[in-house]
Amino acid sequence: CKLPLLFGLFLSMYLVTVLRNLLIILAISSDSHLHIPMYFFLSNLSFTDICFISTTVPKMLVNIQRQSKIISYTDCLSQVCFGVGFAGLENFLLAAMAYDRYVAICHPLRYSVIMNLRLCVLLILLPLIISVVYALLQSLMLLRLSFCTDLEIPHFFCELVQVIKLVCSDTLLNNILVYVMTSILGGLPLLGIVVSYIKIVSSILQMPSAGRKSKAFSTCGSHLSVVSLFYGTGFGVYISSAGTDLPRKSAIASVMYSVVPPMLNPFIYSLRNRDMKKALRKLIGRIAFSP
Repeated sequence: CKLPLLFGLFLSMYLVTVLRNLLIILAISSDSHLHIPMYFFLSNLSFTDICFISTTVPKMLVNIQRQSKIISYTDCLSQVCFGVGFAGLENFLLAAMAYDRYVAICHPLRYSVIMNLRLCVLLILLPLIISVVYALLQSLMLLRLSFCTDLEIPHFFCELVQVIKLVCSDTLLNNILVYVMTSILGGLPLLGIVVSYIKIVSSILQMPSAGRKSKAFSTCGSHLSVVSLFYGTGFGVYISSAGTDLPRKSAIASVMYSVVPPMLNPFIYSLRNRDMKKALRKLIGRIAFSP
């Protein structure tokens, strides 16, 4: 009885995530008013969310449907590779969006000069290269390890830390790589977000008009909500559950981190952003009335 419910839950969450993020991408690409850096980063974030959730959920659905817990070594390695890659890319994208809001609020007259096309593309390509290199490096580090006879992962999918726990050979280098790169891919973007918002808040408080303050805060509201959701599930739920030795609790925490933020991000941006609402209404209108 539980398996059909679990299958229906994950399938509905996956479809909602993919469809909503696709709508965001299509709405931004079809509306010329949204061809600005803020929405350029948002469309890339939506694409990353689709890829991130597609790394794990489809295989989970297949296993639930077949009532099987088997995953091949190649598939498991692929999940680890793409999972860490897209998670790292999402961190950098959130930092790039925070920098965009900082320039828009603290340097509005120079916004178009600073946030030019070259910089926007660089803020996408550089994190992408770093994330791909890290994902490949992590996969190569796993290939050199030998695994024990008991290859049961207490998880819904192949998570890097859980896979390393199954290794019989020395994992010191792997653990060092995990901690160092997690600090870089997670810590540096988070530091950039915090510094950006400290300067944003300081600049807003110096504004003489209450109306301008309200407008400035509203432009950051959606991004702050997404950042809180991503890092909240990542640090709060996951780290708190990692403090226990209950595999079930750790698995649920990882599902929360990898499934819930990609699903809720498009809702946050479409509900709290007036321009995004208009673009989505136009897009849905075109789709509904097109022959």
